[in-house]
Amino acid sequence: MGNAWIGIDTGGTFTDLTLANVASGSYWFHKTPTTPDDASRGILQGMRELLEIAEIDPGEIGFVCHGTTLATNAILEGKWARTGMITTAGFRDVIELARQRRPNFFNLDVPKPTPPASRDLREEVTERVAHDGSVIVPLDEEAVREAAARLKARGCTAVAICFLHSYANQAHEARAAEIVREVWPDVYLCTSSGVLAEFREYERFATTSVNASLLPVIDTYLERFERGVNDLGVEREPLIMQSNGGAVSPAAVRAMPVNTFFSGPAGGVIGAAGLGTEAGFPNVVTLDMGGTSTDVALIRDGIPGKKGARDMAGFPVRTRTLDLHTIGAGGGSLAWIDPGGLLKVGPKSAGAMPGPASYGRGGELPTVTDANMVLGRLNQSALLDGRMQVFPEKGLKAIETRLCGPLGLDAVRAAAGVVEIINVNMMGAVRVISVEQGEDPRRFALMPFGGAGPLHACDIARIIGIPHIFVPQRPGILSALGLLHADTRGDFSLTRLATAEASSLAVLQDGIAQLGEKAKAWLRTERLPAQDAVYEWAADMRYVGQNFELAAALPSDRLDEATIDGLVEQFHTAHEQAYGYRMGDRPVEIVNIRLGVGVVRPVPPPDQAKAARGTLDEALIEVRPVWYPDTDFTDTPIYRRTSLPLETSFEGPAVVEQMDATTVIPPDARVLIDRFGNLMIHISIEANPEGQS
Repeated sequence: MGNAWIGIDTGGTFTDLTLANVASGSYWFHKTPTTPDDASRGILQGMRELLEIAEIDPGEIGFVCHGTTLATNAILEGKWARTGMITTAGFRDVIELARQRRPNFFNLDVPKPTPPASRDLREEVTERVAHDGSVIVPLDEEAVREAAARLKARGCTAVAICFLHSYANQAHEARAAEIVREVWPDVYLCTSSGVLAEFREYERFATTSVNASLLPVIDTYLERFERGVNDLGVEREPLIMQSNGGAVSPAAVRAMPVNTFFSGPAGGVIGAAGLGTEAGFPNVVTLDMGGTSTDVALIRDGIPGKKGARDMAGFPVRTRTLDLHTIGAGGGSLAWIDPGGLLKVGPKSAGAMPGPASYGRGGELPTVTDANMVLGRLNQSALLDGRMQVFPEKGLKAIETRLCGPLGLDAVRAAAGVVEIINVNMMGAVRVISVEQGEDPRRFALMPFGGAGPLHACDIARIIGIPHIFVPQRPGILSALGLLHADTRGDFSLTRLATAEASSLAVLQDGIAQLGEKAKAWLRTERLPAQDAVYEWAADMRYVGQNFELAAALPSDRLDEATIDGLVEQFHTAHEQAYGYRMGDRPVEIVNIRLGVGVVRPVPPPDQAKAARGTLDEALIEVRPVWYPDTDFTDTPIYRRTSLPLETSFEGPAVVEQMDATTVIPPDARVLIDRFGNLMIHISIEANPEGQS
């Protein structure tokens, strides 16, 4: 493996790149505008520029890992492929009937999400498998051929095969897939038993149809990306980050694009977990604020939380992901006036083009970035270490034109309102990931990153009541840096409904054996050494009669009566922690068996901060008025971060500028710069109802 490793994170506004020479410990960082029409174009341009800066030949690159938002954008914007579905007779409307849950209880006109496979593209065939896997009605193979021919004639490019109870017996789906490929060799195709071998038909059908709709989209993109990387002279196959925090081959992503919805944010969480533990902060709340959205996660004892289901565009997607909460709050979030005359911020964004008005690319609508410009919180002449000129007067004009008149406020008060609203929105996201999970956020440090995270972190921390803020050395590039730390990981699951008692051992052991075979096949496909694989077994459990589950860890792939008893006690404890009570006299059942398989990769050496040179005064760029919530405009020293001496301290107010981010430090804060170059900010917290959980 070559000594040069590259991590690439494509965001809504910028594409971030990190290059590490793992032999020398040297690092280079770069930002380039994202190209929304074809993200690979911006990536490849950024790679060329970064390799030139580092004076490294493409042939020396031994590792490339890419985090992408392509699947997320395609679903949210409805830019999926024309998708058909072949399903069991009588069940084609399962995906539309859903769970009859209303996202807004008091809204009588809630818009329903549009399924990737519209009703006219959902074909029914005769077949029936029972919940125990027994065949009730054989598969009508001729009906499958006819259904495939009709979907092909209607212009579909992707097909999802979703049969009832296929999690218990996949034979009918497997045969149907063979028939469809006979009729239609070049179709993009997936089966529900291959995507999600779990019960609950609606969730399985929804996840599978979403996956099918993304197959052509992700294949086209990866083909361009891989070809471009190869044309640069990089010989190593690039890896793609998944939502679960593991990097896999492009082939694996082509088969399961649904696993990449949180590909980009996952890199940041992995990077934050490593940096936090290294700096003595294993318990952190992450705040990843970019141009279009903010992702929040909770890391306990250095380990990010995980979950097994997320909603995407109104559909439940049941895949293993890091436990992230995302809101439409970023530097490019638009400020607007609702019909009632109230100021709102987000979720719509100016995106990479035209971007904020102050970027001078034609944008005329006010954004969070424009508000920060007006308030003096951002550099008034250029960003990205001077590489990107900005035009504060255009941001001011956008706020005056669009906000000041309707609100009856001057530009400063309107801009302050924009910042205050976006801060409260992000505070709500932190509460969702912490308080709503029974955790007190005040026991955690806040770690902001992304291009805009450090700009708002101290304000958000004060609202919540978090006294410690930990700003990494490279906050705006952390997601790209985290990609260099990604292990390879695959997650597998299988429904096995059985009571948690000794009489169920045979059924459960059979399920474990099936998952083990799946994992071995996956390791071979990924060309990974089986002897290096680490297996993590778990079971989803519930009290009989409940319709939700909690996970309990299995010590190994061998079960016995003592193991079952231990699982039951572990479940009781988890239930009590999550809901405040246990029902020790109620029978417990196992619903799903889960297996996570990981192969640990070597990690690059730490990004060592340059040795201290000069003094705090020599790091001073200028003094300018900066607005703070409690003190209004205050003359504030502006420091160049790369010139700040290590292992020193200073007091706020201050603004710390660097190529990839800007950190705003309020007047009553104290800052310690550690030996790694991280900023450890402490703010005083008074008794604050908002911080109470």
